[in-house]
Amino acid sequence: MIARKILLASVAGLSFLSPAAFAQAAPADAAPDQADAASSPRGDVIVVTARRRTETAQEVPLAISVIRGDSIEATGNFNVVKLQQLAPTLQVYTTNPRNTSVNIRGLGVPFGLTSDGFEQGVGIYVDDVYNSRVAAATFDFLDVAQVEVLRGPQGTLYGKNTTAGAINITTNQPTFDFEGRAEVTAGNLNYKQAKAAISGPLTDRIAARVAVATTSRRGTLYNVTSRRWINEQDNLGIRGQLLFQPTEDLSITLSGDYSKQDPECCGTTFVRVGTTQRPITRQYDELVKAINANPNPAYPGRVYQVPSRNPYDRLSDLDSNLNAGNKIGGASLKVKWNVGSGTLTSVTAWRFWDWKPENDRDFTGLSIVSKSQNPSQQDQYSQEFRYNYESQKIDFVVGLFGFKQRIDTQGTEQQGADAARWSLTGANAANPATLQGLTASNTQYLKADSAALFGQLSWKVTDALTIQPGVRLNYDKKSGYYQRVVTNAQGQAISCTATPAPGTIAGTSSQCGVYQPQVSAPSDSAWNFTYDFNVNYKVTRDVLAYATYAKSFKTLGINQNGLPLNADNTVNYDASTVKPESVNHFEVGLKTQFWDRRATFNLSAFRTEIKNFQATVNGGQFGTVRGYLANAQKVRSQGIEADFKVVVSDRFTAYANGAFTDAKYKKFTNAPCPPELSGGTITTNPALWSPAGQAGTTANPSYSRPQCDISGQDLPGVSKWAFSYGAEYNIPAHLLDKDGQVYLGVDGNYRSHWNSNASPSIYTEVKGYALTNLRAGFRGEGFDVFGWVRNVFDVNYIENLQVAPGNTGLIAGQVGDPQTWGGTIKVSF
Repeated sequence: MIARKILLASVAGLSFLSPAAFAQAAPADAAPDQADAASSPRGDVIVVTARRRTETAQEVPLAISVIRGDSIEATGNFNVVKLQQLAPTLQVYTTNPRNTSVNIRGLGVPFGLTSDGFEQGVGIYVDDVYNSRVAAATFDFLDVAQVEVLRGPQGTLYGKNTTAGAINITTNQPTFDFEGRAEVTAGNLNYKQAKAAISGPLTDRIAARVAVATTSRRGTLYNVTSRRWINEQDNLGIRGQLLFQPTEDLSITLSGDYSKQDPECCGTTFVRVGTTQRPITRQYDELVKAINANPNPAYPGRVYQVPSRNPYDRLSDLDSNLNAGNKIGGASLKVKWNVGSGTLTSVTAWRFWDWKPENDRDFTGLSIVSKSQNPSQQDQYSQEFRYNYESQKIDFVVGLFGFKQRIDTQGTEQQGADAARWSLTGANAANPATLQGLTASNTQYLKADSAALFGQLSWKVTDALTIQPGVRLNYDKKSGYYQRVVTNAQGQAISCTATPAPGTIAGTSSQCGVYQPQVSAPSDSAWNFTYDFNVNYKVTRDVLAYATYAKSFKTLGINQNGLPLNADNTVNYDASTVKPESVNHFEVGLKTQFWDRRATFNLSAFRTEIKNFQATVNGGQFGTVRGYLANAQKVRSQGIEADFKVVVSDRFTAYANGAFTDAKYKKFTNAPCPPELSGGTITTNPALWSPAGQAGTTANPSYSRPQCDISGQDLPGVSKWAFSYGAEYNIPAHLLDKDGQVYLGVDGNYRSHWNSNASPSIYTEVKGYALTNLRAGFRGEGFDVFGWVRNVFDVNYIENLQVAPGNTGLIAGQVGDPQTWGGTIKVSF
């Protein structure tokens, strides 16, 4: 406590922190503009590889955010989930590593519980290797040199199609000069982090680099049932690289990495209850009263109540096991061969993903769903050949990409001792054995194959005018298999058809209303041709204007996690596949530098229209364990983004980024209804539909819609307004017999309100929030020592809200991190 007060006092008056992107030295073969800027202490040069060649960020005619590795570490943004605090148009939401949404401008991944059957629209690349699972985004950054966030379609530049953008992560590479770095951090909540990297020559032609990182932290929710803190961090990562450079024109890099997470995670807390259209007796509070009034013999003396109705008390009572075991790794071989005026690159990669979760799917301390787990194993293989050519008038990139993936999943969901009282009525509700032990076991696999030929040409018509067309030919094939077997408490397989299948018995209506056996084997394939066209004009040496049109697509999707039920409790097999998305994208932008290149101001405006948008939806049924995919007829995202950065002097730097994003369902007439409009007696007669949030009674039932028209409503997960800022001030100092700088800093971000349900609900509205972080330290050549406070004002905010299954009106959520503080020591040589 004393240490905390001292640290807070030392930074309480500070208002500066390093900007999100610092200058990177221009390479030896940099263009004249790059070299000129690099030679000036006022020049701010950020070198990127966004277009598969080395150039400055200000030369790239697209919207791009660049965050250097040292800035990532300084601001505590140690993975992609945290990176959104520096890049306003990046939205990353996660309920666990598997269920992570990475979107740009509100587009990319269907927001909500994840299905293996769709493609992500935001490609995540690490050293040119495509990571097909968004789960990779939840790992700690490991020896990262730079992160580039490319906004808008990038399919003519990258192997895998990227309809919303790409996150291009570059790690530090092996060096022929011996170097190393180490970093140790400790903070409250028992936070501990250590990182180390070492690089150097093995021979005059071979160099190696090894990096390791480990992070642990106590959980932020206290589970009164298990008497443990949950939602902890427990991460370990290691990366090794071997560089063979037989000649100046040829380099071969062999890389391998392994990352592991093993936390007790990811639990929720009670947030609120909203009224649905179910009968009053079937609402959350009345159900709890009924359970307490009719004690379950399995829990003698129990009187259930949620530990707190204030989510910021950070209390939970989940009674099922929690686990988020997550392993990701792989190996790659990258060959670069300079051939005349061009470079031939080959990237061969294999990656694996092993996911071992345990969840509490009823979000309560009651034994409604007693077991829920959906472990998966993935193998992916990719091969990319790419040729880059550069000349005075013509530059081009042409590539060939192949991808193969298989995911196997074995899921189990089981009803508990309180399930009957929670889900049934009458005599069936009074008998716990009606549903207790009812188990849905699924076996599934997904096979995905993809091949693409892509290319982009830059024609310098004049010294100022460049025309840049790009094309892409893509083939995708997907085939899946899903089988759900439902067994009763005695282990007997049940059927829900008029004539039971051989080896099964007839299930009761109560059992079949919760779980039904299913078998589906969707398969489909598609060819797609897409293109983009960019015109950019250099108004002056430091002012670039550009305009882009892109016609892109996201390939077909298949539902892999169970299909929804129709109103008559039959399986809706029409939902097994979803159509490809068709994307039309328009963008204009302006990139400027002024004040002797001390200041940078970039502006972009965009409009993206998508037909057959792939949305993740959930109708509140227990049986659709992970939600399912459906096509919204039309979606539109439009907005304006601005990025400003200034290097006032060697002593003071600052940045400010902002984005306005208006992302809406333009037409979605057959969406599942939000909880306030669901749960009643379904009717197609609009004259009978009940108002939102009105419960029914036996005498006067509520009537709900079979589907809802949510056209015109906002896309989930998108804040209309988002800002980030930061600044740093330093002064020369001589401390501890060392010369260096004392520096003071601040960074922060703001996001306006957003909705976390695929069909926006009045109950899942997340309030906007602003976070502020401070740090102060002393650095010199080869060392950096600083203290930090994150979420300085201990702001209470919600990261995600979820609608509990069963249409009871229960809304659970995950609260954001409280105020955290600590200190870091970094050394390098």
